[in-house]
Formats: sequence, C-alpha cells, structure tokens
Amino acid sequence: MVGIELIDGVLRLNGFHAISFGIIVLFFGRRLNQKIDFLKEYSIPEPVTGGICFSILFTLVYLLTNISIEFDLAGRDLLLVYFFTTIGINANLSDLLKGGLPLVILLVVTIGYMIIQNLTGIGVARLFDMDNAVGVLGGSVSLIGGHGTAIAWSPKIAQDYGITNAMEIGIACATFGLILASLMGGPIAKYLITKYDLKPEESTAANNVTAEDTDNIKINAYEFLDAVLAIHISVFLGVLINQALSQAGLELPIFVTCLFAGIILTNILPENFPRLSGTKWPSRTPAISLIADISLGTFLAMSLMSMQLWALVDLAGPIFTILAAQFVVAVVVNIFVVFRVMGKNYDAAVICSGFGGISLGSTPTAMANMSAVSQRYGMSNLAFIVVPLVCAFFIDLANALIIPYFLDLH
Repeated sequence: MVGIELIDGVLRLNGFHAISFGIIVLFFGRRLNQKIDFLKEYSIPEPVTGGICFSILFTLVYLLTNISIEFDLAGRDLLLVYFFTTIGINANLSDLLKGGLPLVILLVVTIGYMIIQNLTGIGVARLFDMDNAVGVLGGSVSLIGGHGTAIAWSPKIAQDYGITNAMEIGIACATFGLILASLMGGPIAKYLITKYDLKPEESTAANNVTAEDTDNIKINAYEFLDAVLAIHISVFLGVLINQALSQAGLELPIFVTCLFAGIILTNILPENFPRLSGTKWPSRTPAISLIADISLGTFLAMSLMSMQLWALVDLAGPIFTILAAQFVVAVVVNIFVVFRVMGKNYDAAVICSGFGGISLGSTPTAMANMSAVSQRYGMSNLAFIVVPLVCAFFIDLANALIIPYFLDLH
C-alpha cells in the first residue's frame, strides 16, 4: 500500500496515492473557486484550478530539489472510460428532432471549423519546423476537444509520433484555450446584440432553468449501482467493438468505442426491456450524472496535477503562437460565419457566445457563456437546445474521425 519509491531523482507514487491526490486537488480547486471571484466569473473548472496549482507546486519541488514526482495513472485512464461512456448512455437520438435545421447547420459549420482549426495548428507548427502532430495537439485535440480529449489522445500521439511531451502540450493548449474561450463568448454576443439591436422573444423569458434546481436530488445505493452496471455493460460492448475495429485495421482509443457502445444501447433498448435491477435503462438519471461528474473531475485533477511544466519551456513560443492564431480564426468564424448562417437574430448571438466556448474551450464553457448572456439580455431556448447537442455529443464523434486523418497528413 505504501508504494513510494525514490529512484534516480524520481519519486514514484502508486495508483492509490494518485487517486488520493486527485481528490485533494479537486477539493483544493473547489475552495479556490469559491474564494476567488475571477475564477468564478470566467467559469474556470475546479479541477483545472487545483490541478494547475499542484503542478506548479511539483514544478517548484523539482527546481529546488531536482526530484520529479510521477504518479501511476492507470486509475485515471479508467475514469476517462467511465466519463465518455456516460456521455454515450445519455445520448438520446430523438433529441435531434428538437434542434431541426439549426442543429444541422451548426453541426456542419462546427465540423468545417474543426478542419480549419487543425490546418491552422499544423500551419503554425510547420513555421517552427515541428511535426504535424504538434499542430493537431494545438488544434481540435486540445481546443475544441478540451482537456479530456487532449489527455485521452496524448499517450497515443506520444507513442506513435515521438512527441514525448504531448501531454504537456495538449494540456497547456487546452488550459489557455479555456481561458480565451471564456473571455471570447460574452464580448462577442454583446457586440452583436448592440450592433444589430437584437432582442429575445418574450415567450422565452419564463423558461430559464438553472443547474441549481437539481442540486438536492437524492440517490440511493441501488440507483448508483444500477448506473455502474449500465456503464460496465456498455464498456464490455465497447471493448468488443474496439477489438473488431482493430482487426479490421481501424485503431481507435477505447474510450471512443465505449462512447459508441453507450449510444447503441441507449437507443436500441426499449423502455420496458427487462433488467435484473427492475429499473429502466438509466439514461439521463441523477446517478449517471453523478458518476460523470466524479469521473471527469477526478480524471482532470489527476492529469493536471501530474503535468511536468518544466518540459514546456522550449515550446512556449510555438504554443502561444498557435493559440494566438487559433483565437483570431475563432473570432472571425464566429462573427462572420456562425452569426450569419444561424439567422443574424438574438438566438444567433447567444449561439455565438456558446460557439466561443466550443471553439477554444469545452461544453461547460459554452454553457457558462450562454448562461451569462441570457441572464443579462434574455433567454434563448434554441441556443440551449442546439449548442449542447453539438458540443456534448457530435464533437466527440466527429473528432474521433478527424484527429486520425490529420495526424497521418503529410
């Protein structure tokens, strides 16, 4: 259980300590977010706050003692599979009908933007005589994909393309992208609303429901275990799919096929399908949401705290150049493409604030941007339907196909 070894200047901690530190980091980030208004205002995720602080602490330890701290992160990788499987279980295809044509339009624009984002990253990487894989890390892997996708793909990129600090590059781009996304969404919406004198539909004013409404929902042990069982069934199917695809010559990370498996089971099982638990398939239940929150939060905390920041010093120039170029492209696409094709109305302006979160940040950033705009100017029901569907469901599927293509681009 001790599992602590100091060998050749490397302090190695086992999985037990890694998970324990991850939980501590998560609580530390939560307390900082509660105390520091800036972090709350720009919706910086709690595991990002805590993880960066601890990675800085471990970097100081390295600089002062020349001892690096390394964790066994096998437990973290399992949490990643859990999280993406919950996304699949929560994906009900019938919701696609609610978004209609605007959903299709935003999806097409987003996929087109993902291609532009990777081309931008690759272009800047080539200016610095760096491998295309670095540009893809600074493209849809870390920006539109966020921390989870960056951390998930980094080991494969490091192994297959020799980018030994792929994890640090991906996390750095995802972290700074998150900040830029938080800074972008609100100002863009304000600019568009003011310039075109846009107003929300009066009928949407009473429909603004916040996340706090679900904070007091109670979950019993059997509901929690039922959700865990559904996840394990999906993972079992996902592993079989992964093996079948591997034999066919298509290599995908295991979390992607587990996501597919969750989608398949959620949408083919009838509501009255008999289950050992005596309950319905737990799609969009509080238990699934709880497991998703635990998995993602602890996963990010463990990943961020284990960053070796000193490995990024030589890459500071390329990383910030890539981010600057990506920021300019995102703003231009948002104002001159997204706003126009989505109708040049109030809904389109709110969608633009969400797209700011999608383009460089994450689903939580997109939702936070739209919530801030809605609270100030008024609700947009359409935005809160199409943006979550695109960024929480389709992006992961599209990215799983786009990333391998650009990694192999020569």
